[in-house]
Amino acid sequence: MSASTGDRNSLKNGTEALKEEFDPTEHQHIRYNPLKGEWVLVSPHRMKRPWGGQIETDIEENLPDYDPDNPLCPGNIRASGQITPIYENTYSFVNDFPALLESVPSPSKSEDELFQMDAARGTCKVMCFHPKSNVTIALMKTSEIKEVVKRWIFEMLELGEKWTWVQIFENRGAVMGCSNSHPHCQIWASSFLPNEAKIKDKYLSDYYNRNKKPLLIDYVQKELFKKERIVLENRDWVVLVPFWAIWPYETMVLPKKQISRMQDLSESQQESLAATMKILCTKYDNLFHCSFPYSMGWHGAPTGPYVKQDYPYWTFHGIYLPPLLRSATIKKHMVGYELLAQAQRDLTPEQAAEKLRNLSDTHYKYPETSLTSCEIEKYSK
Repeated sequence: MSASTGDRNSLKNGTEALKEEFDPTEHQHIRYNPLKGEWVLVSPHRMKRPWGGQIETDIEENLPDYDPDNPLCPGNIRASGQITPIYENTYSFVNDFPALLESVPSPSKSEDELFQMDAARGTCKVMCFHPKSNVTIALMKTSEIKEVVKRWIFEMLELGEKWTWVQIFENRGAVMGCSNSHPHCQIWASSFLPNEAKIKDKYLSDYYNRNKKPLLIDYVQKELFKKERIVLENRDWVVLVPFWAIWPYETMVLPKKQISRMQDLSESQQESLAATMKILCTKYDNLFHCSFPYSMGWHGAPTGPYVKQDYPYWTFHGIYLPPLLRSATIKKHMVGYELLAQAQRDLTPEQAAEKLRNLSDTHYKYPETSLTSCEIEKYSK
């Protein structure tokens, strides 16, 4: 085929494509993330391709209530030699192998802009959700999850007095690099504003200055009107797959009314948040009939020297980032184009939301752990 013939065919195919009506479930497109000023490539037609990549081991977790070899179980000895106390609901302690320490020397300032360093100090903690090793958020009672929320608030208040940013996060499952199966999370408090928080602060502030209302409250109200990406909602919270989501079944937990920080939650909001988390994690488990892996965390207004400042543009919210794409053994890999160009996803956010929304709120394996009809009515809108 000559170059001229190839060019003509390409032009013809391009013209025919332009005549087609755009279908977001069939045609690739890019979507804008107003929280970060970034774009994500959506390629839904790629879901039709056969999978020839890595298959993860589907390990069924059959854990005991108490594991004598697990340092996070009550009464066991940790690597530091400290004994984990006999706790009954939640327990937190300073990480035995922290990424941040409170007292370390500061690096010298460099006059060369290409070789800059600055001080980094902080505190890293581990927080156990429950004394039993064989439970997850999906299997815990709402009252037990509320104790987790309360402990998070306690840590936010205590660490937030000193540190600029307090990042609560949970890595759930071995596929997310979690090395301990006991239900727990980590809390890293730092003297600096991390990159993700710094970027969000800029775009949330810019939007508020232009529109005189918080970006995420404006966004959640529009999502409630459209109803395309809503997974679940109750009287206080909305869970949705963001329009700009990167991970296949990524979700955000958003308040219906403006809240700047987790510590601003009322008792009622704490309880309904606990129910929201339980239902979402149950749906996740039900998706591929497995103990669903994810990384999750909470973002809110900066703390430390900024804790008394007014942040009308910062809305407290949660982010769940699960890696699974097609089954319990096939995950999304962020490689190649994602690392060198920009984020890309196959399943559209609308398709992901519909799948999650239509899943039962009753756990596929442990139906006895699900919310009662009275609880569902209590937290309903």
